[in-house]
Amino acid sequence: MNQIEPGVQYNYVYDEDEYMIQEEEWDRDLLLDPAWEKQQRKTFTAWCNSHLRKAGTQIENIEEDFRNGLKLMLLLEVISGERLPKPDRGKMRFHKIANVNKALDYIASKGVKLVSIGAEEIVDGNVKMTLGMIWTIILRFAIQDISVEETSAKEGLLLWCQRKTAPYRNVNIQNFHTSWKDGLGLCALIHRHRPDLIDYSKLNKDDPIGNINLAMEIAEKHLDIPKMLDAEDIVNTPKPDERAIMTYVSCFYHAFAGAEQHATLLVPSHHPPRSMLCVRIPVDRAVLFTYCVLQAETAANRICKVLAVNQENERLMEEYERLASELLEWIRRTIPWLENRTPEKTMQAMQKKLEDFRDYRRKHKPPKVQEKCQLEINFNTLQTKLRISNRPAFMPSEGKMVSDIAGAWQRLEQAEKGYEEWLLNEIRRLERLEHLAEKFRQKASTHETWAYGKEQILLQKDYESASLTEVRALLRKHEAFESDLAAHQDRVEQIAAIAQELNELDYHDAVNVNDRCQKICDQWDRLGTLTQKRREALERMEKLLETIDQLHLEFAKRAAPFNNWMEGAMEDLQDMFIVHSIEEIQSLITAHEQFKATLPEADGERQSIMAIQNEVEKVIQSYNIRISSSNPYSTVTMDELRTKWDKVKQLVPIRDQSLQEELARQHANERLRRQFAAQANAIGPWIQNKMEEIARSSIQITGALEDQMNQLKQYEHNIINYKNNIDKLEGDHQLIQEALVFDNKHTNYTMEHIRVGWELLLTTIARTINEVETQILTRDAKGITQEQMNEFRASFNHFDRRKNGLMDHEDFRACLISMGYDLGEAEFARIMTLVDPNGQGTVTFQSFIDFMTRETADTDTAEQVIASFRILASDKPYILAEELRRELPPDQAQYCIKRMPAYSGPGSVPGALDYAAFSSALYGESDL
Repeated sequence: MNQIEPGVQYNYVYDEDEYMIQEEEWDRDLLLDPAWEKQQRKTFTAWCNSHLRKAGTQIENIEEDFRNGLKLMLLLEVISGERLPKPDRGKMRFHKIANVNKALDYIASKGVKLVSIGAEEIVDGNVKMTLGMIWTIILRFAIQDISVEETSAKEGLLLWCQRKTAPYRNVNIQNFHTSWKDGLGLCALIHRHRPDLIDYSKLNKDDPIGNINLAMEIAEKHLDIPKMLDAEDIVNTPKPDERAIMTYVSCFYHAFAGAEQHATLLVPSHHPPRSMLCVRIPVDRAVLFTYCVLQAETAANRICKVLAVNQENERLMEEYERLASELLEWIRRTIPWLENRTPEKTMQAMQKKLEDFRDYRRKHKPPKVQEKCQLEINFNTLQTKLRISNRPAFMPSEGKMVSDIAGAWQRLEQAEKGYEEWLLNEIRRLERLEHLAEKFRQKASTHETWAYGKEQILLQKDYESASLTEVRALLRKHEAFESDLAAHQDRVEQIAAIAQELNELDYHDAVNVNDRCQKICDQWDRLGTLTQKRREALERMEKLLETIDQLHLEFAKRAAPFNNWMEGAMEDLQDMFIVHSIEEIQSLITAHEQFKATLPEADGERQSIMAIQNEVEKVIQSYNIRISSSNPYSTVTMDELRTKWDKVKQLVPIRDQSLQEELARQHANERLRRQFAAQANAIGPWIQNKMEEIARSSIQITGALEDQMNQLKQYEHNIINYKNNIDKLEGDHQLIQEALVFDNKHTNYTMEHIRVGWELLLTTIARTINEVETQILTRDAKGITQEQMNEFRASFNHFDRRKNGLMDHEDFRACLISMGYDLGEAEFARIMTLVDPNGQGTVTFQSFIDFMTRETADTDTAEQVIASFRILASDKPYILAEELRRELPPDQAQYCIKRMPAYSGPGSVPGALDYAAFSSALYGESDL
């Protein structure tokens, strides 16, 4: 294994957005893996002890030894070199809290935001809070001040590691977890700065534990970097803890940073004139050789930087085209599904549609919302990079503009609007249909049972050969039948009304319902006609008959209504009911209690009817009448009355039980409503408050952009952590829908309101972060200091009368005049074409910064690139492919060879390439 490949140059382009996405996913995974706590305990304890030993002390248990705040304050004094307020020496809890608060206040005074970390948690020995506090200290005092090229803090440390390990085989540092598992990265860092300590050629990639232990032992012995990790934990963990790795690697940076700065002082900052190269200067040959190598390396790095920007821009353009195509195709496939309003015939089918829609809202749409937001962010970032690097603006393919995607998304939202409401309405309709259909079947069966054989009875002509008593008995019996027939009139009307409602609600089995209803109505009409005809015949016979048994007639008249009452009572006691509130079920319970209150009176009526029958039998026995004791006027028997009365008494407790069960179910539904309302009433205002905080932070920004970014990142972190509350509310909402609860008087928030607010909050924080990132990119690219940026923000906010982050033309004119510009109409019109090219009538803060820094921009130019190529070509007007391959990384050398035209000027040789024309083409210039 060779140590360093001579021709290798570092060409990695750091993609911050991609890295942050990976980091967030990794953080979520760590929360489910307890291994992070073990690694952080060991690393953070070792880091703290590396500083505390300077004060002659150390800690053993990180969550216990910091509880009184004394060693925590001592740690801050050692790493900062500043004195903290005098600690409280008492041992009471409030003394400990006071000491910890002094330490936390000092940390906050250094511009660090401590979110959800309080003194009480540290005093109580909360492990997560203590580790989080130590990590915040490490970030602030060990990582935040790291600066490499144009990056800083975490990104700067990663870039430093990549720069130092780029020439080494089998080392590819992309993150602070899996990239360090084989131990070669740590060994490469040591070998790069102290080759005398490690023989890199003897290392074996297949021995990660040996590599890690070797690096840690050498670092502890020769570099004064304590051992902070266990090699087995790093190798055996799928993804080692990122914070622990960052803490340990930062020690290497601080150990080697001083040596690098000393070496940098030996290299001149500017190239000497050509005349100086001819003067013989007595200087050490190694120094001269180092100077020449650095000169070529500087030129190559400039070219690498320009080409890397071009390559990265092309990659971002292709990535935008791909993501836009995929998102538009998904929208095209989803809209027809949402626009389909074809109802199903069964409840199960509609429930399946509702479940599919829930899956769409929970699983399929949220990732697409993130993709749409990320697509807009990538587009804005790409345009900003192109503008800063003096490249032409990116124009996506036809139909894939951001506005096209927004239009397609709006059509998707329109199709989605009302779909869930339609589904729920259809489910209610089908539920109502099933209830009505069952009620229709019960009433129809009861009526058909009652009407069975009635036509045959009415068609009989038994009165033609009957005696007078028998005829009068037939007449009275017919009167009782008419009473019974009239009593059934309401039931027939109810059956017809239910059938009509089923037709109006488009019941799927309406044909059979209509056939059955028509048969009942036709039979009812025939019964009415036959009843009328029989009455007329009996009345004709009545004139010939005189005797009638009054007791039988009275029994029939009283038994028939009582029998009908019992049938109605049994029907009511067995009737189905659907309620949606406690009040409705209480109303049914009240009605049932009223019915039970009438039972004593009904029992008195029953006993009276039985007394009539007993009186009939007594008369027959007393007068020895030779007739049957059966009642010729009524079909209702005493056995039937007893059976039905017993049935009524059996149904009453059953009805009591079903009503109480329904009451319990409604109480459970009420608890679900209150549970959902309690969460919704908390989440809704929380989302609104976060929206207002983000809006205020985007307008009232006064500190450093990095601080603003940290604040917004913290907001974003808090918002992401709050997602569990949204998911819990979704679960409660699903329980409510599964319980078929359709209203909630305890809250004005619906799940749809919460979803829309949550999606808007995620989009707003992402866009605000992107705006600050764009300002940072512009500031760093233009060379603006933080004080200048604050002055620009103060001027912009002062003249932004509406405080909405936009200035109209008159506000902008007043701002320019206050800054000393002598504006005529023509000059102001020219400036407006720069800051408001689309003529929207407003000026954004980004456009204001671009205008204020346009004249002092420090960006690469075609002339600078040509001068760099001239150095690589040894002052020739052309360059050869071999020279490009020797000085540039392979992919970028091939990129130049493929696009660089042939040189045909003076002194041309075969294979000569025109680097001047190539450099001009990079910046859209036709010639120099």
